[in-house]
Amino acid sequence: MMRASFPYSILAAVALWTATARDAAAGQVIVVKIIDMAFSPATVKAKVGDVIEWSNADFLDHTATANDNSFDIPLATGESARLELKRRGTVSYYCRVHPNMIGSIDVE
Repeated sequence: MMRASFPYSILAAVALWTATARDAAAGQVIVVKIIDMAFSPATVKAKVGDVIEWSNADFLDHTATANDNSFDIPLATGESARLELKRRGTVSYYCRVHPNMIGSIDVE
């Protein structure tokens, strides 16, 4: 019986190590709240693999639209949306509905 449980112990350890390694490699979630007609924080620093989550807590619909057209995310009141960052550089963005709302993401 001891021999039968040994392979399962190894498989469980490998599965745990794989899950831990995958979680460690996953990026962090950076929340940008939309409130009072502004992105907060307006500027964020992130790394490739991180995820930006815009959360619209405002009373109006908004967008998060990249100046370089790399993303255009509609955000109705009360909605959230996520974007995984896949390349380095600085991306400036704005709200198409309210162009005075601006933000930027500095990706390392």
